Amino acid sequence: MYLPMNSDEATFLERVREFVASEVLPHTREWERNAAFPDEIWPKLGAMGLLSMTLPKEIGGMGASCRAYCEVCREVAKGDPALAMNIAAINALCVGHFVHFATEEQRAKYLPGIIKGEIKLAWALTEPDAGSDARRVKTKAEPIEDRPGYYRLNGRKMFITNAGKSDLIVLIARTSDTELSAFLVETRQPGIQNVERIHTVGVSASWTTSFDLVDAVGWHTPCKFEEAIGLLYRGRLGIAAMALGIAEKAFELAVEYSKQREQFNRRLCDMQSVQNMIADSAMEIEAARLLVDKGAAQFDMGLPIVVEASYAKLFASETSNRVTNRAIQIHGGRGMTPDFLVEKLWRDAKLTEIGEGCSEIQRLVIAKQVLR
Repeated sequence: MYLPMNSDEATFLERVREFVASEVLPHTREWERNAAFPDEIWPKLGAMGLLSMTLPKEIGGMGASCRAYCEVCREVAKGDPALAMNIAAINALCVGHFVHFATEEQRAKYLPGIIKGEIKLAWALTEPDAGSDARRVKTKAEPIEDRPGYYRLNGRKMFITNAGKSDLIVLIARTSDTELSAFLVETRQPGIQNVERIHTVGVSASWTTSFDLVDAVGWHTPCKFEEAIGLLYRGRLGIAAMALGIAEKAFELAVEYSKQREQFNRRLCDMQSVQNMIADSAMEIEAARLLVDKGAAQFDMGLPIVVEASYAKLFASETSNRVTNRAIQIHGGRGMTPDFLVEKLWRDAKLTEIGEGCSEIQRLVIAKQVLR
């Protein structure tokens, strides 16, 4: 079932690993202290193909498989989870939206800049009263009479990943009492107001914001709400892969530390209590990897992944939180200090249980599929 990646994807992933080792991991603490990515990271990501890997080759991307997409999210998360979160959302949600719903005119205007990293993207669904219950979106979209395809948007969005640095937002808004759709909204316009930075305990380099839309102009991308929300399934696999990468990095650090640290004249790794934590973490990481791989393989075969995406996202995110917690326990008091990366990974892991559908929602999705 799990077909090997082709040689082009394997080569691409090796380049990604080298990029993470040289351009990402050495800067993860600096980016967290600055609570921002440097502007120059985006053209570098564009040059690497990390902002357009899910675009088909015929429109300028590399046409990467879902498995390759997940592997990229996993590898980048081992260097900086916040950057992995952005790459996951940009490819699955924003770029995915251009693939499935944008018009040729919209693609021609924006895709060249997106591919190069010159146009930074965000995807905006969540509102103060619309989180897990996405249908509670209140932002209204009203047609502009003399501009076919353009709408006037009014409302508020919050917890929007990368919105504070974005140039273009794919935004969900209500077109009637019963219908919602999606719009392309350029951020450099007077209609986007009161942008507030939301500081978070983890993945803090990502500019998560809330903002008001006051007669903002949005360019309609013809799609139904259910179609736009369908992009979340591959997105959930990306967040699952991000969680897996966090867990793997924390596990590597915990194992290494346990071999070096001695207590009571023994290495930590020789103590059964520590071995139990290592064994549990190794097993759960392997299980999470298999669930991510299965979801990606089914996506690549054109099969539905509604429940598979929820399996992977739920288990991998909760695994990531357990593994990072154990990693801190193995490090002891040192694990709670910024001298050791495990404390950052522990904080970053929590987002994976919340973003793109919290654990409770994933359980509802799974139960609904089982009980049909």
